[in-house]
Amino acid sequence: MLIRRLCSVVLQLTAAFCSYARAQEVPKGEAAFTEYVAAQLRRELKGAQVEVKAPLTLVVGGGLQANLGRIFTFCSDNADDCRSEISAFVKGFAQLHNGQLPPPSRDAVRIIVRTTAYVRGSSPTDMQWRPLVGELVMLPAMDAPQWIFPLSEKSNEQLGLSADEVFNLGLANLRGRLKPLMQVARVAQPGEIWYIEGDDYQHSSRLALHESWSPLATAQGGKLIVAAPETGTVLYVAEDTPAAIKALRTLTQNIMSRSPHPLSRELLRWTPHRWELVR
Repeated sequence: MLIRRLCSVVLQLTAAFCSYARAQEVPKGEAAFTEYVAAQLRRELKGAQVEVKAPLTLVVGGGLQANLGRIFTFCSDNADDCRSEISAFVKGFAQLHNGQLPPPSRDAVRIIVRTTAYVRGSSPTDMQWRPLVGELVMLPAMDAPQWIFPLSEKSNEQLGLSADEVFNLGLANLRGRLKPLMQVARVAQPGEIWYIEGDDYQHSSRLALHESWSPLATAQGGKLIVAAPETGTVLYVAEDTPAAIKALRTLTQNIMSRSPHPLSRELLRWTPHRWELVR
């Protein structure tokens, strides 16, 4: 009886310890989570430089950026599968770092919105881009489970598509993945600044789908001015007055100054035919 009780106690303590260890192994806070993944990457890359740029943002090898927003959100919602997802992320990013990209898949092609400065400072140098408005450009990219990376011209051959076909496919896939705008956006009233936000590309990439903003503009009496201060966020107002524009510009600059993934300070005015730069 005593042995049975002791065994029971040992088993309970072991289970409690294992549960505690699992809970402690992957930190829940953004900063600690970032440090944890950084350590995993350093181990996988065997000494490569991995720096913490900001919470949920790492710089690997002096230039390649690892955005942890998606994996952090996944771990927040799926604690039991968190470690395996981090492991897949680390191994996948190591392949990216070593130039071993997976073959592109047509289903994973998306259009992302970035800036001309991003294009000039990024690799590959033959990435494909098309102007959107102002400094914003549209890029076909692969939306892999662990990361997003722009497609080079060589990827077109692997997909068996022309540059135009890749671009149109990316737009079509983006439309299919995103919820309708009016399901995630709220009609703004005078004096209000509203926003939509998501992962590292999702909502800023909505700007590439100009026609999808028509219902919101219509609901706001035809007045819609937007800004994308970071890659996952779009701000908007229902006014075209100097006061509203000034308030939106100020908030945009404030967000950009604090964001690990800043995008653009420019404000855009929706018109029935295109986006126009707000001067």
